[in-house]
Amino acid sequence: MKGKVVLCIISFVIVFAGCKEDNVLSPPPSNEKTLSLPETPFDYEGITLPAYFTESGALDLFEAIPSDNPVTNHGATLGRVLFYDEILSVDGTISCGSCHHQEHAFADNDRFSEGLNGVITPRNSMAMFNLQYSRRFFWDRRTNGLENQVLEPIQHPEEMGLTLTEAVERVESQDYYPALFEAAFGDPTVTADRMSLALSQFIRSIVSYRSKWDEGYDIDFANFTELEAEGRELFFNGVTRCNQCHMTVQFYTPGTANTGLDENYADGGAGDVNGNPNDHGKFKMVSLRNLGYTAPYMHDGRFATLEEALEHYNSNIVAHPNLDDRLTYELTTGGTPIVMNLSESDIEALVAFLHTLDDPYMITEEMYANPFTE
Repeated sequence: MKGKVVLCIISFVIVFAGCKEDNVLSPPPSNEKTLSLPETPFDYEGITLPAYFTESGALDLFEAIPSDNPVTNHGATLGRVLFYDEILSVDGTISCGSCHHQEHAFADNDRFSEGLNGVITPRNSMAMFNLQYSRRFFWDRRTNGLENQVLEPIQHPEEMGLTLTEAVERVESQDYYPALFEAAFGDPTVTADRMSLALSQFIRSIVSYRSKWDEGYDIDFANFTELEAEGRELFFNGVTRCNQCHMTVQFYTPGTANTGLDENYADGGAGDVNGNPNDHGKFKMVSLRNLGYTAPYMHDGRFATLEEALEHYNSNIVAHPNLDDRLTYELTTGGTPIVMNLSESDIEALVAFLHTLDDPYMITEEMYANPFTE
């Protein structure tokens, strides 16, 4: 009898130990890369946009920086580290910067980004700059406010795959974060809300205002080549209607549009989010700045080159009940698609003009670069 009791106790210990082992969470991956930050933070809060940005009545209407989360040097520094830290994915291999590459104006040059376990995401990753002028995010504009948007990819099961509780625990496990949180917020406490604030500060600090177009603004674009000047005239001549959707010095409109890509949309865009059939096939209208770095184009990256994208608007707009009125002869929603009859030389000139909106400084600035090295 005594032997049986001992045997039972041993069996219980073995079983208990096995159960305990099965339920122990594997330790979070540690970032084995070296974090390199300057002793004095970069001057994120001192960035000054030109007067034609800050004095634009239209852009003032679009400005969307919360009063309780202005960009600060220490906050944006913390956000930069979080943006590039791969520990914020479940397997420690993906960061925000994995799909938003600085050299591509914080877009992805792959048509669809790769998420966890090789899963391919369904849309092309959007470029990120001048987002102080955006209130709604993603191609379908489903999320209101950058502070809300920045946490969604972390939690998405096919992108980074963490709960916010797990994300906080991951950040708390790294020895480089306490000082960064204390500098940004006054104490080292890590919370999801603070992560959101810091990420938003860094992303809003990414600004584009030093293109050839910007250099020419105050000199009536005397720096343009003949071809670039011809493209500029075509862009604004009213016939191409380019500037009717891509307005202001930001070259965008903060809304959605059905641009006649398909007769039947497998991805319904905004209509799939709000259930409104009148919004089926509508996607966010993006800034035309930095198009030279952000190929491929459209929500699904279907156009590999600017020439292909322009040819769509030139002669390949597809009829659809929700087709944007600015793309129809009648100027009515769902009207007859326009055909612009642009020549090859016209397309060439428009491409040349669009490249004047590329900002070579933003894509090389160290203050926006990955602070981790192998």
